[in-house]
Amino acid sequence: MHNYLSLTDLNSALAIPDLSHGPHAMSLLLGSIVDALESQWGVPASMHRLNPLVSTRDNYDRLGYAPDDVTRESRYSRHVSPTVMLRSHTSAGVPALLDTLRTEQDRYDTLHVLPGLVYRRDAVDRTHVGTPHQVDLWRMKARGLLGAGDLREMMGTVVDAVLPGARWRATPASHSYTAAGQQLDVWIGGQWLELAECGLAAAPIMRGAGLDPRRWCGLAMGMGLDRALMLRKGVDDIRLLRSNDPRVVEQMSDLAPYRPVSVMPPVVRDLSLVCSSGVDVEVLGDAARTALGADADVLAALEVLALTAAGDLPTAAAARLGITAGQANVLVRLTLQSLDRTLTTAEANIIRDRVYTALHEGPVAELIAG
Repeated sequence: MHNYLSLTDLNSALAIPDLSHGPHAMSLLLGSIVDALESQWGVPASMHRLNPLVSTRDNYDRLGYAPDDVTRESRYSRHVSPTVMLRSHTSAGVPALLDTLRTEQDRYDTLHVLPGLVYRRDAVDRTHVGTPHQVDLWRMKARGLLGAGDLREMMGTVVDAVLPGARWRATPASHSYTAAGQQLDVWIGGQWLELAECGLAAAPIMRGAGLDPRRWCGLAMGMGLDRALMLRKGVDDIRLLRSNDPRVVEQMSDLAPYRPVSVMPPVVRDLSLVCSSGVDVEVLGDAARTALGADADVLAALEVLALTAAGDLPTAAAARLGITAGQANVLVRLTLQSLDRTLTTAEANIIRDRVYTALHEGPVAELIAG
């Protein structure tokens, strides 16, 4: 059973600007990646700016996802109807793209680029948002061969375009729509960080689009553009990519290293909530963002500190909370921080109460704003 988006929530999601298309450093980074691959391979690139509303079948079934895959659930994805959803990854555009190649009879070799926003329910912290940017890069070839060596060449070219000279590695990974899957990591700040996932286009996916794997082959890569841009510029807070602060906006017009501007002090508020026992941080984070609406950008992080089932609470605590079987006491820490001004105590308390009201399912409310 899915929970479907209201028309208001759907329109709000669709109104979010796509930074990969327009005057922004993310668009410049995407262009440099595509240019590098075109130059390396000597093949043309085809850009696809697709509607983010996709069929559930294209988002999951035609990409080989299992019917019971957890990512299908409403707590992770945003469904509009039983058959339509906001894409949870840009790979959702690949099945329809492959369909268009069915009539190709001659030699064929093209890099297909599918960038844009994807829509998820995600945790709230300095590296995650509910509407991140992704790009799928699929090189499709007919009457020729593409193999592991070509895939490794693709990885090296992309790393050099995003982080020139960076050290990188590839480790085996499993994806439902690739064979010989790999995770591409880069060495940054003394640790390995994931940059992309890739592999050879899987034969069942091609067959599903009417392409004969004996004639067709492909390379497939998916990458988070927010993460790539943050690594390129040295940005440590994903909210900065959309900041309206003129000092930040100016720096988001190029790929030069980010120069930190004065940071406003964070404000911490802890909440003691009564929620369904199966609740998780993705659900809480999405509900908090929705409740705050236009003010969601002041929510720097939402962290679950503890979760205690009703039956494990002391009797006095359970009575005070009014908690019942099937519920849990969830301790949540909010970190509130505006990027361009200092929040007053009164403002922070109002925001705290708005989040509390949206997340709390118990009969006893503890509001502090007055």
